[in-house]
Amino acid sequence: MGRWIFTVMSSCLSFCMLFCMLFCEICSAQGRTREVVRYGDVAIEVIAEGRGPVVVLLPSLGRDSEEFDPVAKRVAAAGFRVLRPQPRGYGRSTGPMQNITLHDFARDVAAVLEHEHAGPAVLAGHAFGHFVAKMTAVDFPQLVRGVILIGAAQKKPDPAVQQSVAIATDPTQPEAERMKHLKLVFFAPGNDPKSWLTGFHSSVRAAEIIARDATPQQEYYSGGTVPLLDIQGANDPYKPPSAANELVEEFGRSRVTVVRIHHAAHAVIVEQPRAVADEMVKWLRQH
Repeated sequence: MGRWIFTVMSSCLSFCMLFCMLFCEICSAQGRTREVVRYGDVAIEVIAEGRGPVVVLLPSLGRDSEEFDPVAKRVAAAGFRVLRPQPRGYGRSTGPMQNITLHDFARDVAAVLEHEHAGPAVLAGHAFGHFVAKMTAVDFPQLVRGVILIGAAQKKPDPAVQQSVAIATDPTQPEAERMKHLKLVFFAPGNDPKSWLTGFHSSVRAAEIIARDATPQQEYYSGGTVPLLDIQGANDPYKPPSAANELVEEFGRSRVTVVRIHHAAHAVIVEQPRAVADEMVKWLRQH
């Protein structure tokens, strides 16, 4: 009798172990996980999902990488592993926020990629995030196979547009004034800007401005030598039609692909997430 009970228990334990292994495999293939990658005095929380070639999503000025949720889900479903490092100051991400440059943020991304052990990745940065993506490609070329620019500014932006961005992203400004400038730059006519009245983290925004302004443009602008996909909102005054092909003119069509997303401005990832994700996947499969 005892031997029979032992045999049954062993069979049940084996079944449970097999079930757990299969469940973990399914979760790792489809589920969303969070972990913290640490180096020195920096800790970077990473949201990860999917399996396949690695794509890293980097958010806009002062904003959270969770804003990429619809894009990340669609890209992961297409057969890619999507990583979203949270900027310093968001969630469990911590690190120096003063006396920093884009090189420091690039090192954060590199630490995440080195932790992943997945080979060269494609980096996709929205607005401010594209500075970090290009800087990482320059500083760590062995870790980057391509860069996707989403809502990137032209090389010499209109100062009036820059001022509008500064007001729209500053949570200390009056709401009515911010709405005015969100409509001017971030959202195409008919798209509701109210969602962006919240979500800007003051200390994160300040640190990112410090890093951007402390880094000469020539240090990051080229994005190294990797292929570039330039996803532009057709209504984005930060990249007007006159500047739509400036990267092609500087680096050539063999390296640069330009896509214009209709009915979208600077906040293109929240205005047209499906279109952005589909253009990303199309280009990723070619590279």
